[in-house]
Amino acid sequence: PEETVTSSFASFIHAVRPEHLSKTVCHRSKRMILDSIGVGLVGSTTHVFDIALQYCRELYSSVAVSSVYGKPGIKLSPTLAAFTNGVATHSMDFDDTWHPATHPSGAVLPALLAASQMLPPGTKPNGMDFLLAFNVGLEVQGRLMHFSTEAHNIPKRFHPPSVVGTMGSAAATAKLLALSTAQCAHALGIAASLAGAPMANAATQAKPLHIGNATRLGFEAALLAARGMEANPLILDDIAGCSGFSAFYSIYQPKPLSTPSDHHEFLLEKQDIAFKRFPAHLGMHWVVDAALSVRNLFINYAGSFSPSLIRTIVLKIPVSKYINRPFPSSEHQARHSFQFNACAALLDGEVGLSSFTESSIHRQELRELLDKVVVEHPEDNVANFDKMYGEVALLLHSGDVLTGKCDTFYGHWRKPLSKESLLKKFRSNASHVLPEEKIETIITMVDNLENLSDSSQL
Repeated sequence: PEETVTSSFASFIHAVRPEHLSKTVCHRSKRMILDSIGVGLVGSTTHVFDIALQYCRELYSSVAVSSVYGKPGIKLSPTLAAFTNGVATHSMDFDDTWHPATHPSGAVLPALLAASQMLPPGTKPNGMDFLLAFNVGLEVQGRLMHFSTEAHNIPKRFHPPSVVGTMGSAAATAKLLALSTAQCAHALGIAASLAGAPMANAATQAKPLHIGNATRLGFEAALLAARGMEANPLILDDIAGCSGFSAFYSIYQPKPLSTPSDHHEFLLEKQDIAFKRFPAHLGMHWVVDAALSVRNLFINYAGSFSPSLIRTIVLKIPVSKYINRPFPSSEHQARHSFQFNACAALLDGEVGLSSFTESSIHRQELRELLDKVVVEHPEDNVANFDKMYGEVALLLHSGDVLTGKCDTFYGHWRKPLSKESLLKKFRSNASHVLPEEKIETIITMVDNLENLSDSSQL
């Protein structure tokens, strides 16, 4: 039969081998795995995680073999463990971000962790199999996002991980379960019918469900394909008059994914990942670094940070409605507010976990700073994580103007976190629920993942 875009993806998933992973890809993806586990562990302390966990424990209890982040005494059925851990990963918006924009790890890793525990003894994948499946999930997400120029900018309609993440989870799980080429194609087709979530639920408790559902439903798609369920074999192709995956994008130009050769280059080889230093929407990291820069100028100017000297705070940011929130009233709104994050950085000299507590959000001194904020949208500041910048200007009562600007924050793919910074973040996150010896065990295990004989140990 003639090869189609969908069949080319299925062939890639089936045919790719561990030897196709370069040292760079292995290194970068292991950093992502470690960071995602840490984010999930600290996320298991959140209220939205508790809601999801209680929901799963009350409604479903059979085949409880898979572990839950931060809860050593609790196991769930594999797909529900994936769902719950996916919610934990995105509960603080602390997980990694790629370009075009999506959160790739949280949509894939929980499914693979749960699936590894699901498989019976003697059939469990080793660490290299696990690493390969994880990278298959990343590759499929990245390739799908490159099918539309719409995906390159901050989204307006669908939350990307709910779309490409579901497909990535299906592909990764299909690879881990060693499905046939036809079954891989059906897994993608089934996943497409389970994908999608609207951007209107950003900055609410429902947003973490997008990651939980992506990893769970992609997992379920692979399980259904393994049991013989079929779907449209042209789901990724552009068929006039009958939308498949193209339903999620107004402009859609799919391209085949070549069968891996000895020199296959994964997208992760060319495009590194962004790791967040604090738990908020990625766009916030530009304005925080700009705010911290101008704060230092202000202290040198006035001797200390004195809000009474400031007449107006001007933020120059891209147009993006759902992260332009002048007066956020909840932690999830605060994580998606340019204004809040800029003012928190100005007032405290940092942004961290404690910045998003109720008491911090509703501080009178913070509210007074928010009242001084004016937002501008320069034409050259586009809503694109590869091109945008953040600028914070302080207009003082004296008439002086102090300005800080950031076009590449520390943690961006152009300015990656150092190994020391990544480990510091992981240890800090994991310490909320794990003792030190287990934290160090995870670090060692991920660092040597390719040598692990049984990936379910992770």
